[in-house]
Amino acid sequence: MIPIQLTVFFMVLYVLESFIIIVQSCLTVAVLGIEWAQVKRMSPVDMILISLSFCRFCLQSSSMLYNFCSYFYPDLVVWYISVIWEFTNTLSFWLTSLLAVVYCVKVSSFTYPIFLWLRWRILRLVPWLLLGSLLLSSVTIIFSAIRNHIKMKLFSMAHLPRNNTVVERLKFTLHNFMIFQHLVLLTVPFLLFLASTILLISSLSQHLGQMQHHSTGYSNSSMKAQITVLKSLTIFLIFFTSYFLTILIATIDGLFAKSAWFWMWETIIYALVSLHSISIMLSNPKLKKVLKVRCWDLETA
Repeated sequence: MIPIQLTVFFMVLYVLESFIIIVQSCLTVAVLGIEWAQVKRMSPVDMILISLSFCRFCLQSSSMLYNFCSYFYPDLVVWYISVIWEFTNTLSFWLTSLLAVVYCVKVSSFTYPIFLWLRWRILRLVPWLLLGSLLLSSVTIIFSAIRNHIKMKLFSMAHLPRNNTVVERLKFTLHNFMIFQHLVLLTVPFLLFLASTILLISSLSQHLGQMQHHSTGYSNSSMKAQITVLKSLTIFLIFFTSYFLTILIATIDGLFAKSAWFWMWETIIYALVSLHSISIMLSNPKLKKVLKVRCWDLETA
């Protein structure tokens, strides 16, 4: 049992991290949106970044609402907030995997025909891939609605004995839905992200070998681009792994139910999300310039 002071400490950290993520998301949307309004066009990577930032804003807002409502008022029905959170959470996975795939195809130095074909095609397909990510994520709304309907049924049967056959069947169905929704629906984007990261590592290693024999300005600039992207993907790979472990443990054992351990784990996860957002902003020239200006203003103030 964790002392109440430590629980409050993790809650405060979670709130601070949530506000940081919200500010990061708003800043990204504002900077890229203003540039879009000025030049009347937007790059495919910027499209993904704006979509991901807006998705994270909604995700973090719904996360705060749902976590605090369900923690302090466990009998309060907040299923509609959980549906929003699950939808935006799945969408953020797909958008992040799409960003990783685009970076991999754009930055990697592979000359295989399939990569050359993707490099020529994928940037044109980004708007359609964003729409596909939205449609795939919408599937979670159906499963969330069914799962919450089962929860309401169980809540209405609270007066029945725990070993009642109908109650046991509903609990079994609810458990299977949770496993399918939290694991299966996130596995595909996770594998896409993982494959892109591994391919980037392979490309970076191959490029390092080539640089030992040929040291040119182009090779150095290409290497810097790959290292920047690789750092961003590595940080979020840690987040993905941590998140999957959380879902797996919570689904099987319920260790991180609404308790002090839950707030500690939420703090760890969203700290990684915030770090990943910072790494993305630093890897984007326009966002990095704004961050430098803001930091300079704070230093001179």
